[in-house]
Amino acid sequence: MHRGLAAALAAALVAFAPLAGAKTFRFANDGDVNSMDPYARNETFLLTFVGNIYEPLVGRDKQLKAAPMLATSWSQTSPEVWRFKLRQGVKFHDGTPFTDDDVLFSFDRVRMDGSNLKAVVATVKRVSKIDDYTVDMTTDGPDPILPEELTNWYIMSKSWTEKNNAVKPADLTKNEDFYASRHANGTGPFMLKDREPEVKTTLVNNPNWWGKPEHNLTEVVFTHIGNDATRVAALLSGEIDMMYTVPPQDIERIRHTPHLKIYEGPELRTIFLGMDQARDELIDSNVKGKNPFKDVRVRKAFYLAIDEKAIKDKVMRGSATITALMVAPGVNGFDKSLNQRYPYDPAAAKKLLVEAGYPNGFEVGMDCPTDRYINDEAICQAVVAMLSKIGVKVNLLAQTRSKYFAKILGPGYNTSFYLLGWTPTTYDAHNALFNLIASRSASAGTGLFNVGGYSNKRVDELTRLIQIETDPEKRQAEISEAMKIHKEEFGHIPLHQQTVVWAARDNIELVQLADNFFPLRYVRVK
Repeated sequence: MHRGLAAALAAALVAFAPLAGAKTFRFANDGDVNSMDPYARNETFLLTFVGNIYEPLVGRDKQLKAAPMLATSWSQTSPEVWRFKLRQGVKFHDGTPFTDDDVLFSFDRVRMDGSNLKAVVATVKRVSKIDDYTVDMTTDGPDPILPEELTNWYIMSKSWTEKNNAVKPADLTKNEDFYASRHANGTGPFMLKDREPEVKTTLVNNPNWWGKPEHNLTEVVFTHIGNDATRVAALLSGEIDMMYTVPPQDIERIRHTPHLKIYEGPELRTIFLGMDQARDELIDSNVKGKNPFKDVRVRKAFYLAIDEKAIKDKVMRGSATITALMVAPGVNGFDKSLNQRYPYDPAAAKKLLVEAGYPNGFEVGMDCPTDRYINDEAICQAVVAMLSKIGVKVNLLAQTRSKYFAKILGPGYNTSFYLLGWTPTTYDAHNALFNLIASRSASAGTGLFNVGGYSNKRVDELTRLIQIETDPEKRQAEISEAMKIHKEEFGHIPLHQQTVVWAARDNIELVQLADNFFPLRYVRVK
């Protein structure tokens, strides 16, 4: 451990040792954080966990509104320039001061190979130093929502990363494991004390944090407990204070257990299925010489064969909202008039496969995580069973999130059919279009998470127009047009928005947010 950071940790422990009100908070999740590098993966649990250590220029408040963090204010000095005033007097955990050099460095680092967050600054051409505590961001054309796009871009210490040879982000798709994967040095309210990958990660309070703490925590112990029954048992026995992910089948049991409390609410995340539409031949199919998913009739057949109501009722135990769109209600640009699913119709699906030249169906592989979304593997198993009824044999490969994401997001996007979830971090539909639906383009920065390679020139054009459009009515019309095209082409198969369900002991006070982020700075142990 770096000497400056070790000294800061020692000071934090000494400072809080005498406080009778100081508390340890213990919580668990079904998946691990996977990395302490804030650019390693654009994934909610990793970002929300390391977001207690690192901080962005612009954050979110309890109402999910943009709020000052390392920037105290921001404004447009011209249609293509945003000016950010930086917070003064802030120090990293190792004691070094935060300045604009760290912002410029972090901008360069987040765009490097290995970073999974390139899209958050995709519209930014350059970051310029105005003075020690003022930076300008120049965008490629007007970007009216740039501050909203930066909320998960955490600022790193230039000096710390350079001293520890951590300038390059660790690419999780290649199983890279650099210094920043296991160590951390942010400006946030908590500091990393100890990291045991796939087992336990411990944080301690930062006594020198610039903000005013709302928490009363001395120590936070996060434990990875992959098995649902074991995780629930740990809560019931008092081994942990809170569960970040509650299996739907255990909600009512926990709800009726004394001294336990269920937190639940609709999430902005959309769970969906994707299909490889880019390759000329699928990597794991018995169809040779062509790709069935390039035929819209096949994609529609898959959609019609999936009974999402049954998934909601039986797999999710009602803890889901059926959707026909890739964005949820509550996301800016959501068009209620388009949110009507095509009906479940396996007979029509079989007919479409016959028309497409697959009267006996075909065989294809499917990738699915086991510990990322609520009942993710069970959803995939249900889809496999439903598609078998129209003659499609799906070979399911279900893996832990680290292996799953390394496979589908690695070079070449090695999957034919997959389950994924997405929350637009800007709470704007353009984010989903830009990342999930627009054509994959390294130069434009679009489609980084368009795993299946869906592509439509008009949708690409609309995505560019939406990015710079300042007239709300025109912008909504463009969003609706893009979403309508995508829906009619069955670019993906939206399933549902899952319900955020946490559980905690009744002596815990916390704030549950609709984006499933869990800021520890709001937690109190009574």
